[in-house]
Amino acid sequence: MIFIEEFNDFKSRNSEMRTINRDELVQKLGHVIVLNGGLSAEREISLISGQAVFDGLQRAGVKSSLLDVGEDIADQLNQLKPDLVFNMLHGQGGEDGVIQGFLETLGIPYTGSGVLASALAMDKIQSKLIWRQHDLLTAGFRELTLDTDWQSVIDELGRVVVKPVNGGSSIGIAIVDDAGALKNQFKIARELDSRVMAEQFISGLEFSVPVIQNEVLLTVQLQTRKQFFDYEAKYIDEDTKIICPPNLEAGKQKELNDLVLSAFQSLGCKGLARVDVMQDTEGEFYLLELNTIPGMTEHSFVPMSAKQSGIEFDELLLNILDVELALITK
Repeated sequence: MIFIEEFNDFKSRNSEMRTINRDELVQKLGHVIVLNGGLSAEREISLISGQAVFDGLQRAGVKSSLLDVGEDIADQLNQLKPDLVFNMLHGQGGEDGVIQGFLETLGIPYTGSGVLASALAMDKIQSKLIWRQHDLLTAGFRELTLDTDWQSVIDELGRVVVKPVNGGSSIGIAIVDDAGALKNQFKIARELDSRVMAEQFISGLEFSVPVIQNEVLLTVQLQTRKQFFDYEAKYIDEDTKIICPPNLEAGKQKELNDLVLSAFQSLGCKGLARVDVMQDTEGEFYLLELNTIPGMTEHSFVPMSAKQSGIEFDELLLNILDVELALITK
């Protein structure tokens, strides 16, 4: 268990590391455009996240505009002439390297990971393969196709979580434990993404851990009455319980932090990200996925974690932008 003295020390060190000159930073930032919305299945969450970020930047005195991304994105950016883009586009087109490559073509710096890291993190199979190469523990998996032997997947992995390979916000995810249900859920998930996977179900505790550059923030432990932390549990259910920091022994917390940071670095990520992890009943941690554009809604884990570290939402945004400016000017 983490003792209160250790927690207070963490808060003190965290606040100290994140002290910035607000006036100087605001002047350096210039005009910041917040991108949200887009055309992915996660559009609604992106709209809320982007609005929250925009409101926070306005309160902080940052010159900013909010842009719902559509087919005329190039014309809009040319008119607005941003100095920096705060990317809050969730899902395909927003966190898979597409908008990142587009912004680089235009010469506009942006928050978050670059083209390659974004694409790797968005592709749950590729990220898992890389983690395995780095000897980082991750749940077993199989990619599903129309030719899959459904029973062989169940025989190999047992109970599985079916999910789109490229997706987030827990959309299109379900737990199944027989071949017939697996085939049916594959068809449902395939309507959201051309690629679908089955991931070994791990019974235990679920954690979500934010990272800003190479700094691991406080761990968020998730508790829900549902089978797993689905879309409703994440964004709607008022009974969802969040524990931050969790009741992890100090050695296990360090083990989790090291795993999260290794996962972040192995994919070449930068800026803000969030890593989701399961701990099984034997105490082993398993990487699930890494989100390069984590949500920033009132239900989101990054703001919750930061607040427990003594960092309010507006200050969190400024720290994210401060990190980005430092990376840009390197």
